[in-house]
Amino acid sequence: MNKDIPASIVVFLVALPLCLGIALASGAPLLSGLISGIIGGLVVGSVSMSSVSVSGPAASLTAVVLASIASLGSFEVFLMAVVLGGIFQFILGILKAGLIADYMPSNIIKGLLAAIGIILIIAQLPYAFGIEASKENYLDPSLGFLRQMQPAFWNFVDSLTAGALLISGLSLAIMILWDKSPLKKFKLLPPALVVVILGVLLNFIFEYIMPSFHLTSAHLVNIPKIDHFSELLTFPDFSSITNPEVWGVAITITLIASIASLLAIEASDDLDPHKRKTPPNRELVAQGIGNTITGLVGGIPITSVIVRSSVNINAGNETKLSAILHGVFLLLSVLFLSTILNLIPLSSLAAILLVIGYKLASWDVISSMFKKGWNQFIPFVVTVIAIIFTDLLIGIFIGGLVSIFFLLRSNYHNAFFIENTKIFKGETIRLELSNEVSFFNKASIKNTLWSVPPKSTVIIDATFASFIDHDVLEIFEDFKDTFAKEHDINLSIIGLKEKYSVGKELEFIKGEIQESKEKSTPEEIFEYLMDGNQRYVDGKLVSRRLRNKELMDFINAPPLATVVNCIDMREPLNVLMNTGIGDLIPIRTAGNLADQEVIRSIEVACKKQGAKFILLMGNSANKIYAEALKDYMQGRESYISPLIEDAVKELNISAQDIVMEQIFEVADTITQWNLEESKRRIVSENEYLKAEIGQGRIGMASAFFNRQTGKIIFSEIYRIQKSKVSLPD
Repeated sequence: MNKDIPASIVVFLVALPLCLGIALASGAPLLSGLISGIIGGLVVGSVSMSSVSVSGPAASLTAVVLASIASLGSFEVFLMAVVLGGIFQFILGILKAGLIADYMPSNIIKGLLAAIGIILIIAQLPYAFGIEASKENYLDPSLGFLRQMQPAFWNFVDSLTAGALLISGLSLAIMILWDKSPLKKFKLLPPALVVVILGVLLNFIFEYIMPSFHLTSAHLVNIPKIDHFSELLTFPDFSSITNPEVWGVAITITLIASIASLLAIEASDDLDPHKRKTPPNRELVAQGIGNTITGLVGGIPITSVIVRSSVNINAGNETKLSAILHGVFLLLSVLFLSTILNLIPLSSLAAILLVIGYKLASWDVISSMFKKGWNQFIPFVVTVIAIIFTDLLIGIFIGGLVSIFFLLRSNYHNAFFIENTKIFKGETIRLELSNEVSFFNKASIKNTLWSVPPKSTVIIDATFASFIDHDVLEIFEDFKDTFAKEHDINLSIIGLKEKYSVGKELEFIKGEIQESKEKSTPEEIFEYLMDGNQRYVDGKLVSRRLRNKELMDFINAPPLATVVNCIDMREPLNVLMNTGIGDLIPIRTAGNLADQEVIRSIEVACKKQGAKFILLMGNSANKIYAEALKDYMQGRESYISPLIEDAVKELNISAQDIVMEQIFEVADTITQWNLEESKRRIVSENEYLKAEIGQGRIGMASAFFNRQTGKIIFSEIYRIQKSKVSLPD
């Protein structure tokens, strides 16, 4: 509450001239704007569950109000439309139509805020400069532009008010430097309130000491004087309820006010430092009640307003009490304080709004949106420009269309993952469908399938798709019946549900898979493993979950490689290298040094199981090696000491030179040495593997897995001169 009271004063001071200005721009009585501000604070503030939003008359409805009053013929008839619009809003809230707010893209919300900020800056500059609007300040389109530039410039200079410039300059300095000075400790004295008080005092000083700087009533707040409470109220013309045009205006007010309010609370919640969530349906109910009452007593339509809300947040409010109190202050000011409030310079209020406008459209906001990528930045920029040059709703509509375009563009490739490999005969393209495949993905899927090279193998995996649009199913049908047959493409469609069935599924049979894998070369397998790890690092894994029959087919097919790795490395190999089920034969051992038993297992994996590649894999931060090194540093023999003895001896690692903070770096060095030593032992101690590797029928390489990055660093394929040793039986 300590923060809500000063925040409510600041919001009140900002809302006061805005209520008057919006009423003036709407062609409505000036008091109607103040009535809307009072109802927005007292009624909407009480019913709404937003902690930061402030409601009142909004610029987004000025054009509608102006045109509607003119078309309906009187302000009283227009008030009837406001009452009906409020009732319609209340019904929308009861029907839970507020969910539309949850689907508004964040880049549009950011664009809305930035546009409001820029508009604030542009609108407040004349008040900050003390410029009064006059015919001389505008260019005549019937005359040449260059001819008017010089007189227009001097008219602009002559219209500047020195007192307003001084007050706004000092006020800006206070607003900007306040948080950088010890004054920020005075939480009960917000800088905006200091600015207002300073402006009033300075203008008093100007009047008696510097008359040329004194600001006249044209540069001050101007509240109409109310002698009797009854002068505040204007009642609607209830007889006009049967007028169809009144109902049309009511529906227009309902739609625009509801959308504007939902957008405003989304934007306000985004600015809220506590990131509290406003229930949108409750907000519609609150706005509906507020508009119904404001129409009954003579006010113009109400919405949640971003400018007031952002002022409220920047002033440090904590609860919705600040919004309610600002309504109380508006009411009291109209009844009792108009003479005092009319002393406030408009340039003081302009300085407050200039700082708020900059915060909404600062360079940090723009650069942060740019860093998110073009698909976020372009809709953001379009929204800002469209709102500035049209109005709030039209700008949001245009920005929304651009955002939808980028959404569709991103979905163009999001319906599936593609994997190209050459480990099967010809080229294999695996296309795995995502959870939902809609007609938006039709073009990308068709372009992909019709680009498949002749004599390829294509797997379309729909196992994990819960929805596939009928148009996409027709593409699969056409591809299977025409393009695939004409181009000798071996097609397999798996995982389609009954309701998606496009006919009899084509399946790989065990013999075909076995034949394909047997024709793959060690070089192709090595490339497949490297590509698989890159997919893992890039987050583009193709899942390998299969149904039972397909699982058995893949398990019974020959493996591609055998991988020897330390038991310290428990990360799943098939995930790290994105391999299929049954592609790898893992051989786990303590450490990375191949002994006779490990080499014998490698021989069986290649000779009897059909593996055509040997991958010796180490990993960073090996805890087993680190433990052995600790024992070595302390001069203590242990059961794991033999794992590092050869490496320590060959690398001349001294126990005294090992630093505990760098023990894992030493472990990594030992891992690398053991991997190279294992390759040497394999070709020197096993004649079968030596001959096969020498003839290029089996490939061998080492690899080092970095646990921090997920990247596997592969060595080159191990090469030896072609052996003349006869191949053992």
